[in-house]
Formats: sequence, structure tokens, C-alpha cells
Amino acid sequence: MEPEEPRETREAGPGAESAAAPRWEEAKTFYDNLAPKKKPKSPKPQNAVTIAVSSRALFRMDEEQRIYTEQGVEEYVRYQLEHENEPFSPGPAFPFVKALEAVNKRLRELYPESEDVFDIVLVTNNHAQVGVRLINSINHYGGNSPICYLKAYHTNLYLSADAEKVQEAIDEGIAAATIFSPSRDVAVSQSQLRVAFDGDAVLFSDESERIVKAHGLDRFFEHEKAHENKPLAQGPLKGFLEALGRLQKKFYSKGLRLECPIRTYLVTARSAASSGARALKTLRSWGLETDEALFLAGAPKGPLLEKIRPHIFFDDQMFHVAGAQEMGTVAAHVPYGVAQTPRRTAPPKQAPSAQ
Repeated sequence: MEPEEPRETREAGPGAESAAAPRWEEAKTFYDNLAPKKKPKSPKPQNAVTIAVSSRALFRMDEEQRIYTEQGVEEYVRYQLEHENEPFSPGPAFPFVKALEAVNKRLRELYPESEDVFDIVLVTNNHAQVGVRLINSINHYGGNSPICYLKAYHTNLYLSADAEKVQEAIDEGIAAATIFSPSRDVAVSQSQLRVAFDGDAVLFSDESERIVKAHGLDRFFEHEKAHENKPLAQGPLKGFLEALGRLQKKFYSKGLRLECPIRTYLVTARSAASSGARALKTLRSWGLETDEALFLAGAPKGPLLEKIRPHIFFDDQMFHVAGAQEMGTVAAHVPYGVAQTPRRTAPPKQAPSAQ
């Protein structure tokens, strides 16, 4: 693996209790490779597919978060300083980032001069003293709220463990999701990036979910049949699927469709017979496709995701996110649409780096 060097750091923060030796070694290898002898040229933000990942999504920081909550900020900073030379253990976004970099390696072999690659940005907003623990390995630091930076870097996807910041990004029109660790580890592909999307309120708008909520399933089926040939409006992650499709076509043009290191999935509770056609026709109207479209007709998504083994699965409903977690899938919640619960007025206390 030859990881990209994150170009920006907008959030440094809580680490994690020691993990099993193999996981620690994997994290150490990741750190060691962040500064290769010959660094790839950083692409211009407008040319790349920019993936912004918060430090608490990329690394496990449970112990530091506990110290901050129970003992306060001074003890939290002291702990970070004492442990600044210890690598963090891999977090939920770690396998996804590794898969992005595996795709980049293939792209650079085929298109050495192209800037149309994944550009991975580490986002952090911690105190400088705490940030040293990340800076020692990544050599970048800065900022407060990440939203202005996400816009400046034309961010295609923002992943964070902080639901408040994710909601802020969604409200500003940035594709974003709160990422969660699975309940158990499941091996994922080392050579092919696999990304699974829910349809409504993720790739598509929440138009159809509003019909279900207001009028029930029978009216929903009638509505979808009557509007089968009318494309749905786009949802918050449509642009990210579009970016993945653009990179896939770079492999297709070299005759590598069957060997493409990117594979996408539509995993939806819709029924193929009663409401699937509109989803597929909407994608077609956008000039997009997924490699597989799976219509579960209301069945649980977790067991199917366990077989697909994506690096990440996006859904707007926490029920499906939890079901995916239970089966070993890294799942990310997209806080968009009618299915969301009312926002909290008093968010729980978070460490400064809790993104």
C-alpha cells in the first residue's frame, strides 16, 4: 500500500485503548507509509475526487474521549502529550481509506499524469498540543469548523464520527455521513473498493419516503407506478456515486471493466416488482449505474451486506445502519430526509477533536 499523504489536517483528537497486535501493526504500517520517499504529486482539488475523513473516523479514540468526558480538558491534553508517539489504532474508515489508495495506485499506473484520483484529506480541529500526536505522522495541522474547508476543497464526501458536524455539512449541501464501527471485524477486499448505497434519501431525494410516511405503503406503490418514468430528484450522495462512476470509466476505457477495482451497489428496501423500475430509470436518466442493484422488498439489509462485504454502506435510517453493524459492515448514517428524528437541542459533551 502506498497511501496518499493527507493534504490538510482539520481535527486532531482522542485516541484509543490498545488494540490487538495485528491491528496495531497495521496502523503503524499506515503511518510509516504516509511519508514515502517519492511522494505522488498532490492533485488540484477541482480535478480530484476529494474524500475528507475526520481523525475520529480514521482512528479509534475511545479512551481519549472517555478521559475528556470524565476528567476534563487538562487531563485530556496531558494524556495526549504523554502518548503522542503511540500510533492510534485503526478506526471504522481505515479499510475504506486503504481501498481508496489501492485504487489510486492502479490509476497512476494507467494514467501517470492524471489528477483524476482520490485525494484524501484528514480533517481535525484540535488544540496544537494535542495535534502533535497526528502531526508526527501526517505533518499537517489547522482550523476550527471544517465546513469552509470542505467547500474550498470541492469535497465529494465527508466522513466523521461527529453527527453534529455531519448534519452541518449536509445542511450546506456537502455529501456527508456519520460513520460507525461494526460489531465484529469482517475481512474486506484488499484489491477492490466496494461501496454500497441505499436509494431513497441517499442517492435519491426523500420524495417517496414522504409518501410512505404520510399515506402508507399502498399509496406509495400507486405513486411509484404512476411516476415510474419521472426521475426522482437527486439525494445528498448522488454526486459521490457520479464521481465513482467517472473513475470506473477510466478503467473501462482501458478494457478493464471486469478487472475494475471499484464496484458499486444499490441496496434498497424497495421491491423490484412494485417500485424498483423508478429507481433504475432515475439512475439511467442521470447517466449513472451501479454494478449491482439489489431490491430487498423490506427484508433486513445486514445479511446481504455480509455477503457483499463493502468497505462502507450508506443509509438514511439508523435501523438499517445498526443492522449492518451487527453483521460486521462499516455503516454510515446520512442525516437527510423525512426519516430523521428531531435534532437534539443540547448535544452531549464532546472532546475538542470529536469529529
